[in-house]
Amino acid sequence: MSILSFETVKDYEDYIARLGQMPRVFDENTDNMRKGMADHLMPPKFLLEKVVEQSKGIATQAPEHTPFAQPFANFPKSFSDADKTRLKTAGLAAIRDQVLPAYVKFSKFVKDEYAPNGRTEIGIWALPNGNAIYAFMVKRSTTTDKTPEEIHQIGLQQVAEIEGQELQIAKSLGFSDLKAFAALVKTNPKLFATSGEQILDLYRGYIAQMEPELPKLFNRLPKAKVVVMPVESFREKDASGASYVPGTPDGSRPGHIMVNTSDPEKRTTISMESTAYHEGIPGHHMQLSIAQEMPDLPPFRQHGFYGAFIEGWALYSEQLGKEVGFYKDPYNNYGRLEDQQLRAIRLVVDTGVHYKHWTRDQVVQYFHDHSAIDEPNVQSETNRYISWPAQALSYKMGQLKILELRARAQKELGSKFDIREFHDQVIDSGALPLNVLEQQINEWIAQKQGVATRQH
Repeated sequence: MSILSFETVKDYEDYIARLGQMPRVFDENTDNMRKGMADHLMPPKFLLEKVVEQSKGIATQAPEHTPFAQPFANFPKSFSDADKTRLKTAGLAAIRDQVLPAYVKFSKFVKDEYAPNGRTEIGIWALPNGNAIYAFMVKRSTTTDKTPEEIHQIGLQQVAEIEGQELQIAKSLGFSDLKAFAALVKTNPKLFATSGEQILDLYRGYIAQMEPELPKLFNRLPKAKVVVMPVESFREKDASGASYVPGTPDGSRPGHIMVNTSDPEKRTTISMESTAYHEGIPGHHMQLSIAQEMPDLPPFRQHGFYGAFIEGWALYSEQLGKEVGFYKDPYNNYGRLEDQQLRAIRLVVDTGVHYKHWTRDQVVQYFHDHSAIDEPNVQSETNRYISWPAQALSYKMGQLKILELRARAQKELGSKFDIREFHDQVIDSGALPLNVLEQQINEWIAQKQGVATRQH
């Protein structure tokens, strides 16, 4: 509701019609869930119990207090009083008579029927044919032929490498080891947020400072604007620190960075700079907006989604801030490395849970042993990997491939290498499987070498 268009009477009428379809959508999902239950293809029980809490949290609200009622509290000024009254009455009736009963029914189904049958093992290996399912998910998520074991080893290597870089920063600030430095990070009140509004202001400030630097890195810039907003209160308890929602291709709705501002005093600010670049510019907003704005791409490529490419690009983008002179605060630079470390840890713990039979406590302990990531994020991240196998592998695997291709282009092109051209080559075709991206960059290198030879 926070990102849909509510500018015309028809927008509202369409929205009310969609509200009326929600019982059907819930019933169809419930049918699929029953089929999964019959085949013993179940998520972990402890996560399903959280679903009950979330669902009941909406089901028990008064219609006018639900997230669905938000558009009816703030009509455009151009609407007549009669339209406002009619739309609000119809909208609240749809919420009361259709939406909330669907949530009540669904909550009861999950609580009484579905959750009790949830699996007790957290790894997908515990499902029928679980190892094969995970291997397929890894291939789909990374668009590579790397095995879970290979990815686990890459993760261990990356974690050790990043710890070495973090130790350099710790020593430059007078600490002899990472544990002492991490302890300070976790207890220094200056490194924690003071309010939700301060968190939003930090994100907006980092995006504003990056904007004028973009022409140093790209020839093509996005037309779409980006807006920073707080995550909706009904899902902030379990939402990640920040996420991105694309705008519309015609620019009528900007891209949105949705920032979790709950429990601000428990959230460190040191990784907010890198996250702003990741979710905004030159990360998700830049790449996804340009893909939508490329007129020669067919729609399936303008809106294509390959996680390894999209998340790999966003992770790669975090270091571009460093390359144009940002992360001036050493704590923010440490936060950047912590964000890198988070993605490296994911390679270890995702394969740990779903391939090596790790427990949830092992994942949490590995986080504590190798990072200073704050507790709310450690807990929500751990649950995320358990519930969404292999997705978290895409970030680091994609970033490593882009870095590999950049190094190859720099080596083979020498003085002919232009970072702006390279970035345009990477993102101007929309999201691609990594093997296709590699082919595209290799062809570009060969073409540049051919042009250089003829000119010579």
